Amino acid sequence: MAGGIGSRFWPISTTNLPKQFHDMLGTGDTLIQKTFSRLNKIVPSENIFVLTNSMYKNLVMKQLPKISEKQLVLEPTMRNTAPCILVSALKIKKENPNAIMLVAPSDHWIEDEEAFVSDIQKSFNACEKDDILMTLGIRPSFPNTGYGYIQYEKSADSEISKVKRFTEKPDYDTAKSFLKEGNYVWNSGMFIWSIKSILNSFETSLPEMHALFNKGVACYNTEKENDFISENFPKSENISIDYGIMEKAENVFVLPASFDWNDLGTWGALYDKLDKDEDENAIVRAKTYLKNANGNMVFSAKEKLIVLEDLNDFIIVDKENVLLIFPKKKEQEIKELLNNVKNKFGEEYS
Repeated sequence: MAGGIGSRFWPISTTNLPKQFHDMLGTGDTLIQKTFSRLNKIVPSENIFVLTNSMYKNLVMKQLPKISEKQLVLEPTMRNTAPCILVSALKIKKENPNAIMLVAPSDHWIEDEEAFVSDIQKSFNACEKDDILMTLGIRPSFPNTGYGYIQYEKSADSEISKVKRFTEKPDYDTAKSFLKEGNYVWNSGMFIWSIKSILNSFETSLPEMHALFNKGVACYNTEKENDFISENFPKSENISIDYGIMEKAENVFVLPASFDWNDLGTWGALYDKLDKDEDENAIVRAKTYLKNANGNMVFSAKEKLIVLEDLNDFIIVDKENVLLIFPKKKEQEIKELLNNVKNKFGEEYS
């Protein structure tokens, strides 16, 4: 899935060039390239579909030369995650009704890719055997209030456990209680299921959406597909796979992941992931002269000298037409800040 805008990473992530198409960590690869490479360890290139907005078609094709246009699911308008996942499942069913499907966001950071592949294979095996919807959960390292949580049934018999309930972004005290109970994981947004299981769930939980896109079976994987999607996608309900399917289904299971994970949703999340200097500054693509500067996130779109003095715990982002200097503790307000900037200066800054 590569259709989001990533507005909390403004000013680097914009409508025209969102974060998944940037080298956010200074590794030489963009986030979507890293994700493709990781998935390619277990899924052949020709079986990887990219779900994205139609405006990003050329970006995807440029950054992922191993895929063809027929592997793109192009959304003409934003309708959250459920519709594009349904269309993809129907496309896959037409090619292989016995397939197992993995849904993975394009902007996550996973270091131990061997452990990732192992967990995915376990999930594939489970979904091939049983009629279940699976997700990977991340063992919480602290009471984060920015993630959704999954409670699962405690069992010593299997690594894979039945899900009891989902909880969206709890307050701090609630998150602390979840960690204390020990049978909660963060919702990673990665899902695994058989094509048969997920389509049955759509037919049960989102019947109107299922009926809408099932009409296009004859068009999928043909030259008529884009016209059908362009005409019908805007008619679809705007709803996430979590709300539309996972929170309603009775056959949801979770595997607590064995790998480190970061969803890279904010500048603070990026800061946490990066190596730091002796004063706890994280620096991407900048030459720096720092004096009495501690705990800063410094990001430059191009290699540039950045000089800081007497500045602590700030986000400093230098781009061609925008310089952001913003307190790290207020990073959740960047989305609102972007709206204010657009209202005052126009869409060119968004």
